Amino acid sequence: MNEQSVKNVFIPNSTGGETPDPYRVWLSEIMLQQTTVKAVGPYYLRFVEKFPTVQALAAAPRDDVLAAWAGLGYYSRARNLHACAQAVAALGGFPRTVEGLRALPGIGAYTAAAVAAIAFGVPVVPVDGNVERVTARLYNVQDPLPAARKTLAQLASGLNTDASARARPSDFAQALFDLGSSLCSPRQPACGLCPWQGVCVGHAQGTAATLPRKTPKAERPVRHGVHFMVMDAAGHVLLRKRPETGLLAAMTELPGTAWRTEPWAEAEALAHAPTAAQWARAGVVKHVFTHFTLYVVVYAARVERFANTDVAQGFLLPVTQAKTASLPSIMQKCMTAGYDFLHRA
Repeated sequence: MNEQSVKNVFIPNSTGGETPDPYRVWLSEIMLQQTTVKAVGPYYLRFVEKFPTVQALAAAPRDDVLAAWAGLGYYSRARNLHACAQAVAALGGFPRTVEGLRALPGIGAYTAAAVAAIAFGVPVVPVDGNVERVTARLYNVQDPLPAARKTLAQLASGLNTDASARARPSDFAQALFDLGSSLCSPRQPACGLCPWQGVCVGHAQGTAATLPRKTPKAERPVRHGVHFMVMDAAGHVLLRKRPETGLLAAMTELPGTAWRTEPWAEAEALAHAPTAAQWARAGVVKHVFTHFTLYVVVYAARVERFANTDVAQGFLLPVTQAKTASLPSIMQKCMTAGYDFLHRA
């Protein structure tokens, strides 16, 4: 599946042709935020099979939505997706204007413009990373990102002034996405094949391949945590829900410590163990978030059975089900490390 096949999401219409489905356009755009097409493809197909309409998504329990999203990352998108579906269902359908779409939960300027252009034929230019790159090269914008983002958005808004572009907003928006992801690629752009070669100032000045410029990123900070994988004789694992706000809000996790800048000493970490057991160090898991890198020491143990007090702040699931619950990627890694250790021991 490529980017075009993810974003070209159509349904049959009464005339025997095809019409863009606003639900699938919106869903694909939300999934493609901060995530590669290769990663999104399988999730998108499973998601539309499980939730074929916005009404089905709105009616689903939030935990089912989080579970279907688990592993895709940036989990606030899943929570906003569910809230937005409920808002759309209450309205009786998606608003058909950029302003109406912007008022929905989790929909920003780019997504509103993309849904408006692709699904409803509104003559606007959605500005994603590909369009920023095309625009920076066309106008030879030397200011670096992210400071140049407002300038690039203003310049991009005029890319569709041609009458044929305004007559076919959906096709133009998707063609612009494809131009950026193929010919006008981040490295070694194929300028000789580009239909805008003759008007591209970056190409004329020999700077296209260096644009857009980017401000160097600060070094990503490091945090440390400890999580505990404990399983009883019946094959149940102890889990808990994260808080309703903050990073990975409302997702499922293994019990553990806070994540902090200093590593946890073993004695200090074991004071946070969810139950008395013969804990053994199962390994260290690394996970890179947007703003920091996390190292988690995983401890694992077996118990004959859990006491009621052990599960007062959490819940039990068969380990086979726990692997498919709403576990974010970091917790899937921790679960695997603990599970593998226990089966080697």
